[in-house]
Amino acid sequence: MLISRPSGAGRRRASPKNRHRPRRSIIIHPDFWRERRVFVTGHTGFKGAWLCVWLQLLGAQVTGYALPAATNPSLYLAARVGRGMRSVGGDVRNLDQLARAVEEARPEVVLHLAAQPIVRQSYGDPVGTFSTNVLGTVHLLEAVRRHGETRAVVVVTSDKCYENREWYWSYREKSSLGGRDPYSASKACAELVTRAYRESFFEPGQRTFVATARAGNVIGGGDWADDRLVPDTIRALIEGRPVELRYPNAIRPWQHVLDPLAGYLQLAERLHEDGEPYAESWNFSPREDDARAVGWLVERLQSAWGVAPSWQPQEGPRPHEHIYLKLDSSKARALLDWRPRLEVAEAVDWIVDWYRAFYAGADARELVDAQLARFTSAAEAGAERVTA
Repeated sequence: MLISRPSGAGRRRASPKNRHRPRRSIIIHPDFWRERRVFVTGHTGFKGAWLCVWLQLLGAQVTGYALPAATNPSLYLAARVGRGMRSVGGDVRNLDQLARAVEEARPEVVLHLAAQPIVRQSYGDPVGTFSTNVLGTVHLLEAVRRHGETRAVVVVTSDKCYENREWYWSYREKSSLGGRDPYSASKACAELVTRAYRESFFEPGQRTFVATARAGNVIGGGDWADDRLVPDTIRALIEGRPVELRYPNAIRPWQHVLDPLAGYLQLAERLHEDGEPYAESWNFSPREDDARAVGWLVERLQSAWGVAPSWQPQEGPRPHEHIYLKLDSSKARALLDWRPRLEVAEAVDWIVDWYRAFYAGADARELVDAQLARFTSAAEAGAERVTA
């Protein structure tokens, strides 16, 4: 396989003095991903579908492993994501099936996104949430360990893996893990599982390098999940009904889906090429002033849609949710040269443009391709300014 720089497998290990060597260049290196064998769990989900389209455009050989798409419509089906990759139907809770899929795919890079991703649903199905998010992570790492040939693994967890103390400042990678609700606790457990596997089976000197990625509240076109703010708001706008909010003053780190996905890809590159120094946990979050209230985001979506901003409090019992959450991604900015490219106000405009066009009859795949092209062009232009 030809790429523009040598594989990290035969490269001298970075010295402690120069452990991290960020590359100030274009956001993603197509030469690295071209013909690269990549295994993605959760490829039928919202984030997984966007990621697999991006990988296809980069020329990667993608194998996905997931249950059928959980929503109707779904981005995976609407954008015909499965046509450009090998799709394996399966549950991460089935170790033997997952291990066979990994062995058959022979991945060089693994991106683990499969999860039960909704906080509120975790109250209704705590057993399913823990089994998918915790045991599913165990199974993925065990499948990689048995295969023994994978170079880089990125396990995607969540900003909610931290012990939330309702602080006004941002959580860093060394902040305590925790979680009051089943979803948050399951993601903290997934972090501990990954660390245990890394230190027990993927220690220095081994072939495989494993990192975890913690992103903020991801938003974007093509999300139709229940109990998520953006798709709930879009449905209300289309149906002409009021938006109901559980916690309108809750602060969240909103970010367009392409920003954290870019971080996952950059991290995977560095794991593959430089190994051990990057086998850690990483935050990928928006700018600090892009952490906004739930009510603000809904009103911004409504204004961009062209209706008067309004919402009403949700009546009845509400499960506990933390009010204040922000992440610090200075580590990723300094050591991966990653940075968010879209401010939250821009992200809202992109989202409204996407859904408006889709419901007007536009092709979902063309919409995804167009926004990916726009995002990467802007990112490359920004990188050129940095390196000039």
